[in-house]
Amino acid sequence: MEIENHIFKNIKFVDSPNFNERPENTKISLIVIHSISLPPNVYGNNYVEDFFMNKLVISDHDYFQEIQDIRVSSHLYIKRTGEIIQFVPLDMRAWHAGESSFKGIKDCNNYSIGIELEGTDCDVYSNEQYKSLIKISKLIIKNYPEINKENIVGHSDISPGRKTDPGDKFEWRRYLDAL
Repeated sequence: MEIENHIFKNIKFVDSPNFNERPENTKISLIVIHSISLPPNVYGNNYVEDFFMNKLVISDHDYFQEIQDIRVSSHLYIKRTGEIIQFVPLDMRAWHAGESSFKGIKDCNNYSIGIELEGTDCDVYSNEQYKSLIKISKLIIKNYPEINKENIVGHSDISPGRKTDPGDKFEWRRYLDAL
């Protein structure tokens, strides 16, 4: 696996409309780990992909009415099976962090790469997800020299009080030690 033109080769790429240019002269210097499941606590479907593509069928679940007008994306999404899907080229600004700050610098979307894990704050993540996350993180670090282990955080770290993902079940030591 390698990155070419800010896109991972040999993984599925689905071109989300929910992105824009990063501010000029911005260095990509942060990885943000998230969790997501749609509907909440339900796995093994394509609703997250549909959500990132603005193609969610609102009538499929009552919860979807609450999020029908939200436009979000992530650079990468890792399903419970370990399958990786890329939605936004890494040099572009995905819409994953929202109101956020890291080391006093606001709007983490400007300088971060967002990685969503299919999961919730209270469930453990699969071994396959850790394997895929470690593999892509190593490649990101290799290709974006401003990123290192100290610049990998959870959504909860950059949006405290507003977000709690990836949650207490995420094994930070396991992940970071493998990098």
